[in-house]
Amino acid sequence: MKIILWLVVGTAIVVGILLLYSFRFSRIETPQYKVVKKINDIEIRVYPSLVLAQTKLKSNRYDGNEDNGFRTVASYIFGGNSKQQKIAMTAPVIMDMSDTGASMSFVMPGKYQMEDLPKPSTANVEIKKQESKVLAVIEFGGFASQEKINRYGDYLDKSLKEAKITTIGSRLFFGYNAPWDVVNRRNEVAIEVVNVTED
Repeated sequence: MKIILWLVVGTAIVVGILLLYSFRFSRIETPQYKVVKKINDIEIRVYPSLVLAQTKLKSNRYDGNEDNGFRTVASYIFGGNSKQQKIAMTAPVIMDMSDTGASMSFVMPGKYQMEDLPKPSTANVEIKKQESKVLAVIEFGGFASQEKINRYGDYLDKSLKEAKITTIGSRLFFGYNAPWDVVNRRNEVAIEVVNVTED
């Protein structure tokens, strides 16, 4: 009986710690986009220009790249740069799922311009400016997988085609959560769009 009690207490403590860290991570900075149109559960958002720390990936699949790409870019914000400067984590982590140029990016905090940021210590990380974009975005919960990204991405493509909205570029995956988050996980699939009129 005592063993069961200790297991219950231990599990509750672990869950409590995970929830605490999840709450702290949920309060980090995110880009301030504007929703200009809704199509069922799809949002059309205007994003401002962003400064990214980016690394190239060997393939455009989520499975197998999520950890390697994350660690490479995370090393930059954890001090792997010319000033050994720590830079605050933001959300989402962005994965460009292009067939020819897959990449993973961290959005730099809004207080930084490109010229303010230290140079990466490795050639595997590049600081880039992304101009303002209009993106169609659909959200899903739980832990991400390639199967889920494909399913929601296909639904996004089909819905936009039916709405006669033109897409350009490749599919994007946005991940908002730390690896230890077990509840309230937020993931999104997005693609750039044109010829959208505001509601």
